Amino acid sequence: MKNENFTISGKIIWLSSLALGLLMAVPKFAERHFNLYETLVNSGVTAAFALFVWYFNILTLPKYSYRDIAKGFSVKRLLISLLMGIGVMFLLALLQQLLISTIDFGPAMLMFEIRGVLVNVMFYMFIHFLYQNYLHQKVSIELERTRMDNLAAQYELLKQQVNPHFLFNSLNSLKYMVENKDEHSVDFILKLSDFYRFTLESRKLDLIPVSEELNILDAYIFLLKARFEDGLNISIDIGKAHHSSYMPPFTLQLLIENCIKHNIVSLDKPLHIRLYSQGEFIIVENQIQLKRTKESSIGVGLENIHQRYLHLLDKKVIVEPAPSTFTIKLPVAYENRHR
Repeated sequence: MKNENFTISGKIIWLSSLALGLLMAVPKFAERHFNLYETLVNSGVTAAFALFVWYFNILTLPKYSYRDIAKGFSVKRLLISLLMGIGVMFLLALLQQLLISTIDFGPAMLMFEIRGVLVNVMFYMFIHFLYQNYLHQKVSIELERTRMDNLAAQYELLKQQVNPHFLFNSLNSLKYMVENKDEHSVDFILKLSDFYRFTLESRKLDLIPVSEELNILDAYIFLLKARFEDGLNISIDIGKAHHSSYMPPFTLQLLIENCIKHNIVSLDKPLHIRLYSQGEFIIVENQIQLKRTKESSIGVGLENIHQRYLHLLDKKVIVEPAPSTFTIKLPVAYENRHR
């Protein structure tokens, strides 16, 4: 696969090739019977071969991937380069034989091939050094960009978690429960406290176990049920095997919040939400019963989740809208798989 990013200045390629050709001409100047024509042909062949080695090795570098940094030196690419170089040098030696008929082809061919291998190895090692340096720079830049994007995502996430509307509605529900001497008032206060404690503890973490995410969700659902009662039905069936997997914190809470934000939730028309595991996915599915008037949204909920999965786990969230249901598939990630 051809590389689309890594480049070397054309001036460096051409000047170094010409310089190598002139270097090969130096011994000729010391000969008693100096022949300018033969010297120019020999230098031209060497410079042409150097140009080939430059461009062939650059164009056959793989397209940049963060995985390349771990692969290191590629013996396979070096062998391919050497074989191609031997073939090209053979053709150039034939051309030199045609231009200078006095050269003994056998010894000259051996000399050219040895020279070609040495030039090829030298240039390949130099290009490999530059390419590895380029990869390290790219990784450093991407890590910094990821860190900045993640900080921005965490900031947006925190703004959603400490949502003034959610806190306002929770306090209203609590006020109603206290006034009516609801026996669950103390439980509501404890769950509200637990939810915001989870928020403060998890906001600095990139990933948390699904088991911890379910604990956060449990507190959140308790608060929602106190507000919506039988108007909201949430079923959870996530296998134990998936509890040890990882996900960005508050992912499930954000998805449920989106369901409530965009759909009708009432006693007459209860909203049903399913959370379950299937294969390599944790799935959130809800029936579609859209509100007539949409709530205002800053549009970072689902996109926030998309970006965090992409940056932290190098995995994509799958969204499957249907006429009657809306499904989101979260890829499962384990501790030894994520970056």
